[in-house]
Amino acid sequence: MNLKITSMAAAASLLAGLGAGWSGAALAQDTCPHTGQLDTMYCDANKDLVADAPTDPKKWKDPSALVWAYTPVEDPAVYANIFKPLSDHLATCTGKRIVYYPVQSNSAEIEAMRSGRLHFAGFSTGPTGFAVNLAGAVPFAAKGSSEGVRGYNLVAVVKASSPYQKLSDLKGKKVAHTSPSSNSGNLAPRVLFPEHGLTAETDYKPLMSGGHDKSILGVVSGDYDMGAVAGDVYERMIVRGTIKKEDVREIYRSAIFPTSSFAYAHDLKPELAKKLTDCFYSFRFTPEMTKEFNGDDRFLPITYQKDWAVVRDVAEKSGTPYNKSAYDAEAKREADALAKKNAAPAKAP
Repeated sequence: MNLKITSMAAAASLLAGLGAGWSGAALAQDTCPHTGQLDTMYCDANKDLVADAPTDPKKWKDPSALVWAYTPVEDPAVYANIFKPLSDHLATCTGKRIVYYPVQSNSAEIEAMRSGRLHFAGFSTGPTGFAVNLAGAVPFAAKGSSEGVRGYNLVAVVKASSPYQKLSDLKGKKVAHTSPSSNSGNLAPRVLFPEHGLTAETDYKPLMSGGHDKSILGVVSGDYDMGAVAGDVYERMIVRGTIKKEDVREIYRSAIFPTSSFAYAHDLKPELAKKLTDCFYSFRFTPEMTKEFNGDDRFLPITYQKDWAVVRDVAEKSGTPYNKSAYDAEAKREADALAKKNAAPAKAP
């Protein structure tokens, strides 16, 4: 059996062949006693908040190649090589070709799983709820160590030379959020900042940067006075040398949130889904991966019902529940931002 890791070009071709868009999604279950907050094409009979596997074995997927993606929380190209050891391990462990395909937006990643083009994926904290409710994602793992699952903090960063010492100092200033569906980059600041004297839309108009790394770089360059970002992304950028620690300063750090989830598509053949999860749990990070992911060295079991309860609470309190209308608004924003970026004239050399 050929266990090689498929190239990005081949991945793109394979994805195209699998179909695109919401229209490619499977039909809803014929009968379902309970769907909860899930899209009507899914069923949650056991009420664990995630989609059940189809009751008809004919609808189970057992492909020769498993296509996956990782959240575009930073430049997707950053992770192409970082995750190669994982892809190699999964290829050997599952006996399947493993196709890593970098996605350009959260909505593109969610749509790809809903339409059957992704078999498993790593979703960032906020978009995990959309992936579960609208794409049938079943979270099963998160990065961690022998001490447990890795969490992360919402961090407010300012330029080290700035006069800002506390959140209330940012009233009327240029404050960067990342994207509407982001937990630490948008939802959590709206819920947590007000008790510290800074309320979005009242004290400042959030400026969507398009990414945690973009917010941080914007603070360093002076485009933003403050950025609300994920602490783990911020710390990785310092470790990589993308930014200098002495150039930035934290003025706020929240309690811990769960980090990105790894989830498989609900309609994978149950035996394959079990094999995939076991292969994740048996993998140990390379030294390079451990350095990149702040000391994490393994994947540990999680459940959406238990481990994402605090994230769902933030989403509800911020008025952005994980439903279709909220997802459509986020997808439109991402599409508009991409169109604007593509239409921008190239800078002169």
